[in-house]
Amino acid sequence: MELNFTHHQSAHCENGVASNLLKSNGLNISEPMVFGIGSGLFFVYLPFLKVNHAPAISYRTLPGQIFNKVAARLNLKIKRQKFSSVSTASKALDENLKNNILTGLQVGVYHLSYFPDEYRFHFNAHNLIVYGKTETDYLVSDPVMETVTTLTHDEMNKVRFAKGAFAPRGQMYYPIQIPANVDLKSAILKGIKNTCRDMLAPFPLVGVGGIKYVSKRIRKWPAKYGTKKANHYLAQMVRMQEEIGTGGGGFRFIYAAFLQEASVILGNEELKTLSKEMTKIGDSWRDFAVEASRIYKNRSAKEDAYNTIADELLDIANREEIFFKKLKKAIS
Repeated sequence: MELNFTHHQSAHCENGVASNLLKSNGLNISEPMVFGIGSGLFFVYLPFLKVNHAPAISYRTLPGQIFNKVAARLNLKIKRQKFSSVSTASKALDENLKNNILTGLQVGVYHLSYFPDEYRFHFNAHNLIVYGKTETDYLVSDPVMETVTTLTHDEMNKVRFAKGAFAPRGQMYYPIQIPANVDLKSAILKGIKNTCRDMLAPFPLVGVGGIKYVSKRIRKWPAKYGTKKANHYLAQMVRMQEEIGTGGGGFRFIYAAFLQEASVILGNEELKTLSKEMTKIGDSWRDFAVEASRIYKNRSAKEDAYNTIADELLDIANREEIFFKKLKKAIS
């Protein structure tokens, strides 16, 4: 079984799967448009919750939220299913393929055999599309890969039923209803308002407030925890930002591309200007990641090095606060 499908590479898995599923069902929508309408840009710092023995940081909304918001704002219907057993999950996926239904899956990264070893860690919120099956393999479109790939039947069962946080429990999802005409303008405005609300939230751990809070904490890490633990915390922060969930610079570049597209659809030149500004902020996030990685790779950080990157992060937070206030005003 092999469905008629065109693979498109993307910068982030959930945006890419959503965009590819919708394109294949007749709605031509780009990855940046999915990300912007789905309000994917976010920041939260949860020091009381540990991930890999370091405070939890997320640069995105919860898994599944981007596509759910896109569906709600464009009046689409998405079916999501989770399963209690491997056999039931396999049967449901195979049935979909028999019925010519391209199917999105939430999976764990650790057992993805086509990923390089250094990217295979315990993270259960990755997304991919299954577009066919042979006697030995499932045909897979993973949007972060350049070309299509495969997983054996056993590997597919392992990734669908990975254990741990955000355990996918065989989750599969696919559009079941797409209207002939969608109101992109209204959806874009709702998406932007939601992101501005999140990033300007009056809580110290969320949005730009959360970024400022982390910059304060970074200054204290070496003296409070010692160099080794401080380096580990910093490494985990960069990993969450640049590897696990795209996050920092990557998400800013996608959001800038969204604003560029939105400026044309809405006829709003201010969004084009803000798009360029967001690209520059994205560059600063990348610079922060590079400087931070130099510190934790040397393992000989002095407190002034931590103060320097804390200053960089505070500058990013201040610029993003100004940016999202201008963005909110630009669409009001």
